[in-house]
Amino acid sequence: MISADDLIALVRNYNPKTNEALIRAAYKFGGEMHEGQMRHSGEPYFTHPVAVAAILTEQQLDDATIITALLHDTIEDTKANYSIVSDMFGEEIAKLVDGVTKLTNLQLSSVETKQAENFRKLFMAMSKDMRVILVKLADRLHNMRTIRSMRAEKQMQKARETMDIFAPLAGRMGMQWMREELEDLAFKVLNPEARSSIIRRFITMQRETGDVIQRITGDMRHELVKAKIGAEVFGRAKKPYSIWRKMQEKDQSFSRLSDIYGFRVITGTEEDCYRTLGAIHQRWRAVPGRFKDYISQPKTNGYRSIHTTVSGRDGKRVEVQIRTHQMHDVAETGVAAHWSYRDGVRGQNPFAVDPAKWIAQLTEQFDGEDDHEDFLEAVKLEMYSDQVFCFTPKGEVVKLPRGATPIDFAYAIHTRIGNACVGAKIDNMRVPLWTRVKNGQSVDIITAEGQTPQTTWLDIATTGKAKTAIRRSLREADRDRFITLGRELARSAFAHVRKKATDKALEAAAKQLRLGSADEVLARLGSAELTGREVVQAIYPDLQPKPGNVVDARRAVIGLLPGQKFQRAACCQPLPGERIVGITFRGEGVVVHAIDCVRLVEYDNQPDRWLDLHWHEGSHAAVYGATLDVTIGNDAGVLGRICTLIGESRANISDLEFMDRKPDFYRLLIYVELRDVEHLHTLVGALAAESDVAAIERYRQSAPNAAQAATAPRTA
Repeated sequence: MISADDLIALVRNYNPKTNEALIRAAYKFGGEMHEGQMRHSGEPYFTHPVAVAAILTEQQLDDATIITALLHDTIEDTKANYSIVSDMFGEEIAKLVDGVTKLTNLQLSSVETKQAENFRKLFMAMSKDMRVILVKLADRLHNMRTIRSMRAEKQMQKARETMDIFAPLAGRMGMQWMREELEDLAFKVLNPEARSSIIRRFITMQRETGDVIQRITGDMRHELVKAKIGAEVFGRAKKPYSIWRKMQEKDQSFSRLSDIYGFRVITGTEEDCYRTLGAIHQRWRAVPGRFKDYISQPKTNGYRSIHTTVSGRDGKRVEVQIRTHQMHDVAETGVAAHWSYRDGVRGQNPFAVDPAKWIAQLTEQFDGEDDHEDFLEAVKLEMYSDQVFCFTPKGEVVKLPRGATPIDFAYAIHTRIGNACVGAKIDNMRVPLWTRVKNGQSVDIITAEGQTPQTTWLDIATTGKAKTAIRRSLREADRDRFITLGRELARSAFAHVRKKATDKALEAAAKQLRLGSADEVLARLGSAELTGREVVQAIYPDLQPKPGNVVDARRAVIGLLPGQKFQRAACCQPLPGERIVGITFRGEGVVVHAIDCVRLVEYDNQPDRWLDLHWHEGSHAAVYGATLDVTIGNDAGVLGRICTLIGESRANISDLEFMDRKPDFYRLLIYVELRDVEHLHTLVGALAAESDVAAIERYRQSAPNAAQAATAPRTA
């Protein structure tokens, strides 16, 4: 553990005017509060806060942040409290310590609804003071560096949480070095074999080809000297996780992967950046489509650089980043550059982003998204996405995530433009709305009065802002229809417990569910955002059907006319729990399809034949057929083990059909009878965990005639 003198020396390196007495007092107080506490490794616990503070000195952060790091666990884990910290170190530091404590208590890897709520709290904490997140990221980095002392299951939990949340957050804040290290440390826990394999291949390649980095760095320096450009050149091999991700994305082996080396050129001026680019492109051939100018079009977190990829020695592709010293400071510390000090003075880096504006841009994406699952989707889209820059017809720049479409572009301009969109032109050429926009393109949105968003737009849009606006508009447009359907669903659900869905009962349910009115309950019920079970449970928690009360398979579907019969379509084999629709056939009754069945397109121009159906709430018998496409190893006893596993999952095998036989494997269709879609997911999960199962997925056939290919539930 570094001493108080050493820590103060680290701060004084960039801030000679530091409040040495206050840092020393915080060091002493933290040590006393954590006295006797030990880490899993056996070290004194206070070594952790000190290490976190040391990490933050590398980013040249202010005294308040350093002191917060020293005290960040005192309120949670010791007898200290908010008022004691406030009295000793001031209100600012007490608020920061309290903010870190609240973040630490968030269970960010819990179930999705809870995770979405915690993301909201995380963004709220960021909006109050970004330094809370900076301390938390440094805290997580040190915990990941020392993770080997934790229990194995705790290591996996922390590593997954780091990979899903903290590493992308660090990247979104512009702290790329921290993102890479967090990813690599998590990768070491989650997939140690893959990481070790990549490192071994690197060593083998270096042994065969020599030090490629040294040679290319020398070549670049030589070209810059010839062009009379003063610059520093650094080269490195990319991190194992970065290489692994490229292998997965491009579906290539390590030997076929080319751009595994990265080089950075740091110049004195912006002009020298472009001169350096010219010198490099004159010497080496540029790879088409791999050039990005983030100097003229910076990222929202302030990041500026020129990126290019060239074919270097022996045809090896190398990525080159070109930036000035000031740009490099922001690239290393991201949004944190706003608080960094140099020579005792707060940094005046012209490229540093105002954290308040950055947070406003980020949270704007999620305004109005009430649904937890949709909110979580929007956050992850925003956190993981890279950016493209395109232009309005007037030349204004619009920043969008990679993979964005004209729909996203329209909503980025204004919600009103997005809602009225009927078409788009890219570079003056009419294109479909699902076209992916690219860097530098000009996009012109065509609108029409009376146009409203289509349900299919949800599959086309990629930004959280666009998806939120589309869902809101669809919800409003369909509200009356959903209320009508919701009333029928409520009637059925209440009848199931021998009650009536009166207006008074629905108002009581609205109050319990914290919704505005009975109509809001019915609208959400009709749009499948609520289930009949949840509404009944809200006011009659003791009257819910017991699990033993199995729904009659002949009356499993709600929404049919009196006396109407139904059959399940063989093409999609819908299961209870899935969203369904019905197609009427004269003399045949109703054929029930899953909402995403490809066969439904055949009936698009026959809306009078469509019925809006729902599965009955409650437990269903395992009589609903589904087909699994399974590839298993060709070895003695494998098929028997698979069949036993299916039986242990309470599913019945009704048939087996071998599709392909090879010396090493068999591919077969297994026809099983299940209770519902949850039963299906449980069974697939159990089979996927079996080492002899190479691949498994749900099989859906394309039937020539959905009416003739319908299948009724079969009993075991």
